[in-house]
Order: sequence, then structure tokens, then C-alpha cells
Amino acid sequence: METTITAKLKLTLTSEQFHALRQTQLAYRDVLNLVSKHAFAHGKTSNSRRLHHDLYDRVRGEYRLPSQMACSVFRQVGATYKALWRKWRKDQEALKAGYTKKRFKGLDDAPKYVSPTLTYVYGHDYSFRTGQEVSILTLTGRVRVPYQGWNRHVTLLGHGAIIGGAKLWYDRARKRFYLLVSLTIQTPDPLPTQARQIIGVDVGQRYLATVATLGKGVQFFSGKAVRARADHYARLQKRLQRKGTRSATRRRIAIGARERRLKLETNHTISKHMLDSHPHSVIGLEDLTGIRDRTKRTHGKKASRKQRRANQHASRWAFAELHDLLIYKAHLAGSLCIKVDADYTSQACPRCGHTSKGNRPKKGLLFCCEVCHYTLHADLVGARNISLRTLCIRQAWIQTGQVSTAPDGTDVEAKAARLTRYAELRWSPVPSSLPLGGSI
Repeated sequence: METTITAKLKLTLTSEQFHALRQTQLAYRDVLNLVSKHAFAHGKTSNSRRLHHDLYDRVRGEYRLPSQMACSVFRQVGATYKALWRKWRKDQEALKAGYTKKRFKGLDDAPKYVSPTLTYVYGHDYSFRTGQEVSILTLTGRVRVPYQGWNRHVTLLGHGAIIGGAKLWYDRARKRFYLLVSLTIQTPDPLPTQARQIIGVDVGQRYLATVATLGKGVQFFSGKAVRARADHYARLQKRLQRKGTRSATRRRIAIGARERRLKLETNHTISKHMLDSHPHSVIGLEDLTGIRDRTKRTHGKKASRKQRRANQHASRWAFAELHDLLIYKAHLAGSLCIKVDADYTSQACPRCGHTSKGNRPKKGLLFCCEVCHYTLHADLVGARNISLRTLCIRQAWIQTGQVSTAPDGTDVEAKAARLTRYAELRWSPVPSSLPLGGSI
């Protein structure tokens, strides 16, 4: 199994090298916007070969961009338009199905590249040299620059990883350059017999993550304090955006970056604690693809103040980022993450199997079964149902020798069969071999 990580290397530059890299970055961004406007004017094309044929000579002559960088520009713009067309097609399907009424507007104007991030190809635009130095291509030629990084990443650069492309990123606040290098690591394929336990992870707003094993193990990751800070940053950005001055805009961008770092650090902490507590486990995660279109919420003037606040919280936290961090860290830790269907995980009783919206009185944190009167924390019920569904997938993995890490949402009959099988599952309070710790 291959796992891709990113090594962040800080570059130690002289004033001449700094100026050369900065000029190369700005020229690369200008060419990106030039090619983007050309692609928009010619049918919003995503054909990188056509863009290469139309603009290669102009890019090389007018902007003095090296050949490999010019080819990277055409591929990057083509990939951007492919992603936009893919989102447009998904939006058309959602409109026909009635999941949404909003029209995708990403193709109304030519995409504009604001960040001066520069893409490098390993072996052509940059390469590593002895003495912990990297050779980087600029508009005026190559420069050899010393770098610093995390010891484990520096070791992987020398041996143990396949080096891929890189991005030259400029930290405007600290006026530093960083080289973000893609590293591919070979990890052994997990086996179902090596899994020590099975856990289910339910994500939410009050509790960012709730972890449950097949026994009595449970762990809550509260989001009260973190969400309060994120709300504070959101209120500041709203006031600054309403003010609208240039200094307010600069401040709003800085606060937005601070909020982004807060969420990333929180998700990193949660994923690290989770994997340290459960080594060599099979981790069940909800498949939340298209969850915003599938859930019915009240928006606009019809929504109350409480509903608008709930919509804001649901849309601002990065749950997909937490899943992505868990998936790649699980591969490095010898564990495996599996996506399961998210349907009725918070409405199904794990003891008797009764499924109903009435099991969640007033959609609160208390779960109370209408049939067997089983009462428990609602997020814990969801996590236990996820762990039971993960157990089903692991049993099928043992029988067939193959495992699917994500359910096929396009096959309606297969999904109905899975949900029927999940309805037959029952939770039994067997003591867990590895009890969980408390909450953070």
C-alpha cells in the first residue's frame, strides 16, 4: 500500500536568491491567469495539449518561463477546468434529483489564480544535492539552496521514500520560502487477522468526534472550546468584511488564516490521540459524500436564529479534513480506515434495531428508543452503530479476502441490501480488550 505525505522544508536564502525565486513565482502566476483566460475564451476547454499548442511560444518568449514550467502551467490549468466541469456535472445531477436548487457558478468567469504557488517537477525543475541542499530552477537559472526540515522527513528524502513533485510556497507574514515536497511511502498491506479491535467514529458539532469500540470503550472529543474560538474569528471576519477598507481586508485575511490553522491543529490532535489509543485497528468512518445536499435544512428568512447558527456550525467545520488525516495516518500506523453508509446511524437502536426519528427527542443529545426504552448519548449510539457496520465489512473481508474502503453509492440495490443487513445487527456490552481513555 502506498501512502503520500508532504515534507515541509524551510529554505535558507540569500537576498539574490530570494529575489530570483520571488520573480519566478510572480511570473508563474501571471502565466496561469493568462492561460486560464485563454481556456475560458475558447469554450472553457480543459485540453492541456490544445493550450500548449496555442500559447507555448508566447509563454516562452514573453514571460521567459523555462520549458518544463510552461508545460506544468498548461497541465495545472487543464486540471482546474476538469475539476470545475466535474463539479458542474454533479450539480446538474443534484438539480435533477431535487437535492439542491443552487446553480454551480464556478464556470461563469475564468478562474483567477491569486496565490503565487509554483509547481516543480522532480528531476527537471528541482533536485536534491549532498550537504542537505536543493537545486531549484528560476527565471535566471538554477540556484543551490540549503534547507531545514523535520528529521524524519529529511531521513525519508535520503532513503525510504519516492520523491514526487513539489510546490514553492511563500509565507508572506514571515517573508520565508518553503518547499513542499510530495513523498510516497510503501507500507505493508493490512490483514484482517492483525486488527486488534474495531472502532467506530462519529463526527458532530458539540463533540467533534465520538469513538466507540465493540465493548464498553468510549472516548469523546469535545468541540465546545474550539468552536467558541472559531465563532469568535467568524464574527471578527464578518465585521471586517462589512467595513470593507483595505486594512480591514488585510486583517480579515490574517484572521481567516488563523482560524484555518486552529481547525487543522485540532483535527491533527484528535487523529493523533485516536490512533495512539488504538494501534492496529479497523476504524469505521461515515461516508459523508454529498451530505449537505442530502440533508434538509431551513435556510434564508424562514430559518430561525438558532437554525441559522446550526447551519453555520455545520458548514464551517472541516469534517472531511479529519477523515483524510485519519486515513493517511492510519496507513502509517498499521491501521485501516473503512467508510460505511451513514444512513440512520443516529436513529437506529443498537439494542433492538428499531429505527425512527422519534428515537431522538427534539433532535437533542439524548437517544431514547421508542420500543425498548434504551437510553444513551446520541453521539455514542451513532459511534456504536458505525462500529457494528465496520464489523460486518471486516467479516466479509475475512471470508472473501478483499475489502472495499468506501461503499458504492451509485448501486441502489447493493446499498439497500447493506442497510437490510445492518438492521439485523445488535450491540452486546462485551468488555473491550483495550479500554479507551477519557475525553479531551
